[in-house]
Amino acid sequence: MLNTFRALAHHSIGRLILAYLAGGATALAFAPYFLWPVYFIALTFVLHQSQHLSAKSAFTYWLSFGFGCFSVGISWVHVSMDHFGGLPIIASLALMALLALYLGLYAGLTGYLLQKITPHTSILRNLILFPALWTLTEWARGWVLTGFPWLWAGYSQTQGPLKMLASVIGTLGLSFIIALLSGALALCIQKRWKSIAILIPVIALCTWLSINNSAISPTHKTVNVVLVQGNIPQSMKWEPEALWPTMLKYMDLTRPEFNPIGNVFDVKEQTPNTNTQPAANDENDKKETHADLIIWPEAAIPAPEYLVEDFLTNANRVANLNNSAILTGIISQQGEDFYNSLIVLGNHNNKIQSQADYQGNGINEYKKHHLLPIGEFVPFGALLRPLAPFFNLPMSSFARGDYRQPNLKALGYDILPAICYEIAFPEQVRANFSNNTDLLLTISNDAWFGRSNGPLQHMEMAQMRSVELGRPLLRATNTGVTAIVDEKGVITKELPQFETGVLTAKVPLFTGMTPFAKWGEWPILLLSGLFFMIALVLRIKQKEA
Repeated sequence: MLNTFRALAHHSIGRLILAYLAGGATALAFAPYFLWPVYFIALTFVLHQSQHLSAKSAFTYWLSFGFGCFSVGISWVHVSMDHFGGLPIIASLALMALLALYLGLYAGLTGYLLQKITPHTSILRNLILFPALWTLTEWARGWVLTGFPWLWAGYSQTQGPLKMLASVIGTLGLSFIIALLSGALALCIQKRWKSIAILIPVIALCTWLSINNSAISPTHKTVNVVLVQGNIPQSMKWEPEALWPTMLKYMDLTRPEFNPIGNVFDVKEQTPNTNTQPAANDENDKKETHADLIIWPEAAIPAPEYLVEDFLTNANRVANLNNSAILTGIISQQGEDFYNSLIVLGNHNNKIQSQADYQGNGINEYKKHHLLPIGEFVPFGALLRPLAPFFNLPMSSFARGDYRQPNLKALGYDILPAICYEIAFPEQVRANFSNNTDLLLTISNDAWFGRSNGPLQHMEMAQMRSVELGRPLLRATNTGVTAIVDEKGVITKELPQFETGVLTAKVPLFTGMTPFAKWGEWPILLLSGLFFMIALVLRIKQKEA
């Protein structure tokens, strides 16, 4: 068996197959499996096996590894194209494979430059150049062509021992550490033990210090939150006849969390009754309520604000009467532009107010900045839209909100929002963070991806934002995962997927700034750039000698 494996590893085609299998195995390091050691093993294996290859052969070899990583790890992408986009399964799989091949190019570039600059195994190759290249190419993948930072190596540590280092160096910094340790392990295969003997104690000490010397401290205050998971079928979500049933379902699920204040909705014929409002100025009618913050998911109200003014007016008053705020996804409009937005109904600045604050004028509203290609905007739309229904998905013509926007205000709390895909971009989330931020909030609708691993991987990325910034995170989705995450990235409470439900919890609040919140990814990027330049200069000197 061992001889067969060695023969396969030395055959040109067999070597590529093994690289692909190693890449595919890395999917086990992420949700829902969380077998984080697999990533170290796979990366160590391909680093060792590629040590004697030419730069050209190394490119193909690492491309095969990268293609394996993504063709298996994000195979769920084809679900939205096949089930909801109107493409035949062959076409959806082909497009998914093309995306995986493109993403694999970044690993291929790493392999090419690694062998071009340091063609022989050495400390320079494994411990200086490789971590630098791996980090820089993952970083580039996170912004080139709008970016796709999915399955960064650092996310494999969501339940791993290095997780808390993300509060200092971020998830991208964890990718650097994983590449560094894998490089050291590859040296160990050649019985060069010194590097791993030094690195493991140093990294263990740094992790211990990051846990025990955190700048994050409790405020000894809590907030009562309610997350509502409507479980609206994706096939119905954008149907006009489903609009009022959808909105009333969210209000019906929310109402038990309030104190009884009378029936403010008449669901007969699915229209609001504006003649049964309780007196908004009667302070005696206001009662203590369990719900402080009620969170509805992305596009829970699947229509522009102007079409649902009556519903919003009623919900606004209900929240105010119950000393609460409802944060909901909706479609907003400004001029001729439509936005995927998050608005706050009810009380913005204080728990108890004589009037609600929402006015529908764009104040205290978050507009999504990082739009999902195809799903929310279509590059080269005039060319692509006629080709298939996939390029005409509902709400695929959104405008883009600003990169930096103020935190939302709800009952006086500062809430940092991110809608769906945006939570995967650590620097964008950090750009809107301040020491006044009380909570991180992300709303999503992952129903597009069915019962695949996509929503679970999405959840683990959200968890890392909590670690990086030291704040609890609330995640409300249409079909799951709806969950509450503590300031250390641990899910403390969640709802089952694909079930209608309401999640309630008392969430402790924290203050303080993590090193990552202050400095972001720049320290690890500068270190990687420095390592790359050192390797390049040394290579040039070797050639001149």
